[in-house]
Amino acid sequence: MKLIVQIPCFNEEKTLPVTIADIPKKIEGIDEIEIVVIDDGSTDRTAEVARELGVKHIIRFNKRKGLAEGFMVGLDACLKLGADIIVNTDGDNQYKGEDIAKLVKPILEKKADMVVGDREINKLERFSTSKKLLQKAGSWVVRQLSGTDIPDTTSGFRAYNRDAVMKLNLLSTFTYTLETIIQAGKKNMAIKHVPIGTNPDLRESRLFSSTWSYIKKSVATIFRIYSIYEPLKVFSYIGGTVFFIGFVLMARFLYFYFFDIRPFGHLQSLILASVLLIIGFMIMIIGLIADLISANRRLIEDALFRIKKIELSIRKDDNNQSKSE
Repeated sequence: MKLIVQIPCFNEEKTLPVTIADIPKKIEGIDEIEIVVIDDGSTDRTAEVARELGVKHIIRFNKRKGLAEGFMVGLDACLKLGADIIVNTDGDNQYKGEDIAKLVKPILEKKADMVVGDREINKLERFSTSKKLLQKAGSWVVRQLSGTDIPDTTSGFRAYNRDAVMKLNLLSTFTYTLETIIQAGKKNMAIKHVPIGTNPDLRESRLFSSTWSYIKKSVATIFRIYSIYEPLKVFSYIGGTVFFIGFVLMARFLYFYFFDIRPFGHLQSLILASVLLIIGFMIMIIGLIADLISANRRLIEDALFRIKKIELSIRKDDNNQSKSE
């Protein structure tokens, strides 16, 4: 059983040595442990430091592509290196390496395809009250949309088995945390969470410039991903709301038409109601078309999963053959 720990990094030359040193050398049930560092266009010596620390697998972008892109490229590299389990952690040493054993245990026991580390937000003293409330609210929304019970959906400390990774197809360029949970829930993966500890901050977060910026990007990501997997629901809710408002305005016009002494004094309501009824109906038709496209997408994703499985199986056979020679 081979475990690969991937570490997406951006300008982490100071924190990377601490992070790598904290990764356990042995875990019960694991035969091999390797590390992959993804350098997201760092302007410091992150890649050089990783090499000096003995990391054999380093992926370096010439230009910064973002956390989500680095995450997916890392997963692809880990699969090609023969990983059976992949753990994602941050390069700023936020998460404790000793908890990797907790993350992989449900996967080793065949109880989970994906495991998310729960930081137990209420216990984090460095988080302000407003930040805790924001994290809880966001996690609640993701739980409702994904059909999962993950309490800390923004935690980046996660473990995946091989099949789970091959089923993930990330679209967001902002972050992978929310999208992967929604995808996993919609694809009926077995998802677990385990309590984990965190280390003191070694630097400030660079993921977003402000709380408002984070909220906007997160809401856009959640809406986009949910609309991809449940387009009929999304467009039906929107179209139904518009249609209902138009219906109410139409009913208002008809009331005044039959009972008012000035039956043609409310033409504005008639015009607006007609427009809203047409728009609402068209939105619901769009939802129906999007649902048909979504069904086709599921077929394509299933075919892509099978292709990946065949490709990696061939690669594994070739590697075994070259080793035997």
